[in-house]
Amino acid sequence: MAAENSKQFWKRSAKLPGSIQPVYGAQHPPLDPRLTKNFIKERSKVSTVPLKNKKASSFHEFARNTSDAWDIGDDEEEDFSSPSFQTLNSKVALATAAQVLENHSKLRVKPERSQSTTSDVPANYKVIKSSSDAQLSRNSSDTCLRNPLHKQQSLPLRPIIPLVARISDQNASGAPPMTVREKTRLEKFRQLLSSHNTDLDELRKCSWPGVPREVRPVTWRLLSGYLPANTERRKLTLQRKREEYFGFIEQYYDSRNEEHHQDTYRQIHIDIPRTNPLIPLFQQPLVQEIFERILFIWAIRHPASGYVQGINDLVTPFFVVFLSEYVEEDVENFDVTNLSQDMLRSIEADSFWCMSKLLDGIQDNYTFAQPGIQKKVKALEELVSRIDEQVHNHFRRYEVEYLQFAFRWMNNLLMRELPLRCTIRLWDTYQSEPEGFSHFHLYVCAAFLIKWRKEILDEEDFQGLLMLLQNLPTIHWGNEEIGLLLAEAYRLKYMFADAPNHYRR
Repeated sequence: MAAENSKQFWKRSAKLPGSIQPVYGAQHPPLDPRLTKNFIKERSKVSTVPLKNKKASSFHEFARNTSDAWDIGDDEEEDFSSPSFQTLNSKVALATAAQVLENHSKLRVKPERSQSTTSDVPANYKVIKSSSDAQLSRNSSDTCLRNPLHKQQSLPLRPIIPLVARISDQNASGAPPMTVREKTRLEKFRQLLSSHNTDLDELRKCSWPGVPREVRPVTWRLLSGYLPANTERRKLTLQRKREEYFGFIEQYYDSRNEEHHQDTYRQIHIDIPRTNPLIPLFQQPLVQEIFERILFIWAIRHPASGYVQGINDLVTPFFVVFLSEYVEEDVENFDVTNLSQDMLRSIEADSFWCMSKLLDGIQDNYTFAQPGIQKKVKALEELVSRIDEQVHNHFRRYEVEYLQFAFRWMNNLLMRELPLRCTIRLWDTYQSEPEGFSHFHLYVCAAFLIKWRKEILDEEDFQGLLMLLQNLPTIHWGNEEIGLLLAEAYRLKYMFADAPNHYRR
C-alpha cells in the first residue's frame, strides 16, 4: 500500500529531484539537448496523455505545453492536475527518489573520503569555474561532506557546467598568456588609434578577427561612428555627447510617470531583471537603474518604434566593454558602487550613444509588425534551402517554421543563444563589416544553423527539434568557436550575397 501511494505521489508531483524543466529565453541555454534527448524520448513512452496528444504536431500545441521563463508567479498558480504534468517518467522519478534516500542515509555515517572526487566525470568535459561558482563550492564543502553520487541508469551523466558563463575573452580550452602575435596585433591597434587621423578602413580590417581587450572600448566608439577619427576632436566630442545625454534625462526622464508613457516604462521595468539573469553584475540595483534610463530615453526619442522587447539585451555588450575600461578583472561579479560618479556617467552615456548607432541601422526590426525581422527570417529560409536542402526538408517534414526559432535570433542578434563573451567577440566583426548587424548577421545565422545539422537531423519530431533549437549547447563556446562560425559566414556571404541567381531557385 505504501509503495502504491509513493507511486501516485511521484506521478502527480511535477517538481521533484531529477525532473528537467525547459527554460526558454534565457541568456545562457541551461539544457544540453545531448543530455536530455534520452530523457525526452523515455518520457514520451510512459506518457499518460492519450496517444494523439503525445507529440506536439504544431507550434501552438508545443507552446501550450511549455512555459516561458519570464512568466511571473507561475510557480504559485500551477495546476498539478493538468495533462502537461502527467507526462513524468515514473522510472526516473522512482530511481531518483531511491537515490536521494540512499544518499541521506549515507550522511549519517562518517564518509570514507573527505574530498569529493571527479573520477566519474568524462575526460572530454571541460570544467570552467567562475568566481561565483567557486564561492558556492566553498560554502557547500564547509556545510557538509558528501560522497559522489552513483551514475543513474535512466539519465546520462551531466558535465560540470558553471553557473555563470565567464565574460573574459578566453577560448573554451582556456587562453594562454598573450602570445607574440597578440602583442604585435595590440601594438598595431595602438599605433592606429594614436595617429592624428585614424585610418578607419585599416581599423576595420584589423578588428575583423577580434579586438584586443585593452583597446576595445575606444575601437568600438570609433567603429560605431560615435567618436571622430581625428584624435584632437575626441575629448571635446565625448564631453559634448555625454552632456547631451544627461540633458535628455533632465528633459524626459520624469515623464515616465505620465499616463501616455506608462506602458513603455512598465515593459522596460519588467524586462530589465530578465537581462542576463545568471550574471550578478546585471542584477545590481544601480546597474538596473542605468539600463532603465538608457532604454526609456531611447524609446522617447524614437517614437516610430518605441521600446520593443529584445532591445534591452543590446545594451549589455556596450555596458560591459565600457566598464572594462575601469575594471581589470572579470566584471561578472564586480560591484559598480566602487566606481566614481563620473565613471558611471561616462559608461552610461557611451552605452546609450553606441546602442543608438547600432539601432539606427536595424530600426525596421522594431517598428510596427517588425518587418525587418520578417524579411530576414524569410531570407534565412531561402538561404538554408540552397545551402543544405536536407536540413530544410527535415524542417518541412516535421512542420517546423523558421519563424518559430529564428525570430529570436534576429530580434536579439543571437544574444540569447551565445554566452556574453561570445557576443562581444561577434560584435568586433559586426562593427567591422559593412551592415554587419543587418546584412552579415543573416549569414552568421545560416552558418550557426548548419553548425548543428547532425543534431537537427537526429531529431525526428516537432517537439525535439524545437527543444534543440531553443537550447543549443553553446555554454562553453569561446573565441575559437566564434572565429570558425564567422569564417563560415564569410564564405557563405562570398558565395551568395552577390549571386542572386544562385541565391534563389
